[in-house]
Amino acid sequence: MEMRQLIERTHLDPQVVNTWIEAEWLLPMGVRTGFDFSEADLARALFIQDLKVDFGVNDEGIAIVLHLLDQLHGLRSLLKNIRTADALAFGRDDG
Repeated sequence: MEMRQLIERTHLDPQVVNTWIEAEWLLPMGVRTGFDFSEADLARALFIQDLKVDFGVNDEGIAIVLHLLDQLHGLRSLLKNIRTADALAFGRDDG
């Protein structure tokens, strides 16, 4: 989705979105005419908004939360790969 669509769906100010991109809290795909945001970027923007507005988390706290969230997602992906490798290994041994 384009920046305009992200702003419409999150009701964020464009400058706020640009600040979050500069802080690397949002990592859209770059294109020549602007940014291309995924549904994951939308979810992340809404999550950041919740942290700031609903929970009063400051910028340093948000950076820490996002870093931990990224680590968690990375570990979940690694665990999924290990389980897939194990399933394939056991499947070969049985056959």
